[in-house]
Amino acid sequence: MQNQRTVGDNLRVVVRAFVYAVVGGAALVAIATVVSVLGPTLALDLYTPPVAAWWTVFTAVVVQGVPFLLLGTVVSAAIGAFVSERALGRLLPRNPALAVPVAGVAGAVLPGCECASVPVAGSLMRRGVAPAAALAFLLSAPAINPVVLVATSLAFPARPEMVLARLLASLGTAVVMGWLWARFGKEEWLRTPGREAPHSTGVRAFLTGLQHDFLHAGGFLVLGAAAAATFNIAVPRSVLDVFTGSAWLAVPLLALLAVVLCVCSEADAFVAASLSAFPATARLAFMVVGPMVDLKLLALQAGTFGRSFAARFATVTWLVAVAAGVLVGWWLL
Repeated sequence: MQNQRTVGDNLRVVVRAFVYAVVGGAALVAIATVVSVLGPTLALDLYTPPVAAWWTVFTAVVVQGVPFLLLGTVVSAAIGAFVSERALGRLLPRNPALAVPVAGVAGAVLPGCECASVPVAGSLMRRGVAPAAALAFLLSAPAINPVVLVATSLAFPARPEMVLARLLASLGTAVVMGWLWARFGKEEWLRTPGREAPHSTGVRAFLTGLQHDFLHAGGFLVLGAAAAATFNIAVPRSVLDVFTGSAWLAVPLLALLAVVLCVCSEADAFVAASLSAFPATARLAFMVVGPMVDLKLLALQAGTFGRSFAARFATVTWLVAVAAGVLVGWWLL
């Protein structure tokens, strides 16, 4: 009788999770579509062409990004609920120098958002994985997973070199940061998370993770789309020309913008594509920096590993990510 109740409860949770994912995603797409139709019309009725342009950019970014955001959060929630960190730890070599590139490549086949990668990295450390390898995974998982790369290919159609450039620059940054930590990192800088109560697993954990990740990341997507649209419309063309005419100014500007906007990695390619006035290398730097260094990640890392670690790690990661974006962009773009 007890087993029958458990099966029935799990079945109800599965059905509820499916309904939330499908209906919630469809509702967001429908709302964004309606807004995309009514927004420009309302703006034109008010005789404000700049506002109409703002709505056009905003809704284009949101409508394109929502399906990938939903897919990414579903996969991320599934990994958190059904894949144990112990299983991930067994796949890594014990030698940190070898474990770092393996952990970096593992990020390509284990999708996850930026928010999910921080607790996963902490859990790997608790289970004996070398911090350098865990940090490489933390940086690579949200930056080079299949959902992100497919979204990038759609955001930049007919430009496969942009997808390859993002893959190489992001993976290179993750591996270099892992090796730098293995060589120069000090134990007193890193507050290794202590043991905590076991996390729930299974269908209920999947539903909880899906609700949290989708709503949390969806809010940042909307804010990022609004900020990108405002940037495109509000900044005078004369000011923009100062930066767009020089890669040396455009790259750090968009790299800093990525830190502030906090756009989810599953959707940041569409924001980067909307910044069409900037050179390709600058937009690549935006996509490399964003999943690795932004304000929400800084807060998450400070809370998990300590403020001393977060300040040092984020600063060096930003510099390495910008350098990787410039080098790969100069080579491929």
